[in-house]
Amino acid sequence: MLTAKQHELIRFIQTRLEDTGISPSFEEMKEALDLKSKSGVHRLISALEERGFLRRLPNRARALEVIKQPEDVNASVVRVPAANDVVARTVAPAQPAPSPANDVIEIPLHGRIAAGAPIEALEGQSTLPVPAALLGSGEHYALEVSGDSMVEAGILDGDFALVKRTDSARDGEIVVALVRNEEATLKYLRRENGKIRLDPANGAYEPQIYDPHEVIVQGKLAGLLRRYH
Repeated sequence: MLTAKQHELIRFIQTRLEDTGISPSFEEMKEALDLKSKSGVHRLISALEERGFLRRLPNRARALEVIKQPEDVNASVVRVPAANDVVARTVAPAQPAPSPANDVIEIPLHGRIAAGAPIEALEGQSTLPVPAALLGSGEHYALEVSGDSMVEAGILDGDFALVKRTDSARDGEIVVALVRNEEATLKYLRRENGKIRLDPANGAYEPQIYDPHEVIVQGKLAGLLRRYH
């Protein structure tokens, strides 16, 4: 049995899906349901997820999948991203939804990473919207760059490194390296005389040399985002 607000929200989302094939944003849902904050929307969506009515799609900007509707709504299952406009009206049986173009995806933002002395790469709950054209196949995440040791490779302090998750890399590739299971750094990877050498791209910094068991590759650089203020 759904609460009145849960029922209202699922109807509201379905209305938007039927009209254009795209779901409303959290701000629009907050206004449509006359809630005081978006946290109320998050709670409602979480409750609907737990009851099997909704599912949030990974790596898509605010995308929702409607799994089922309340018993009085005869609806089809649709999978779509979010949009900016909404229409509130009585829900009718669902029609096949158009497949919208979506060239922006959201990837996990896991804190900061050093382009200098190693610092810890923090796990977090944030996401970063990224043009899909910057990413290839595979799983990706983002890290905010701290430091200047990679400036000669065009990687500046405050940039966002877009990283393809992998545990292997070739010599000469820029990788996220976890050092001694404690600290992560962004460097060129080299193998030399049975050692792992992490090379900066700044003449002011020295290479870092470790035994192979001290370094774990956690990903390799796939792209960069830079914000101009």
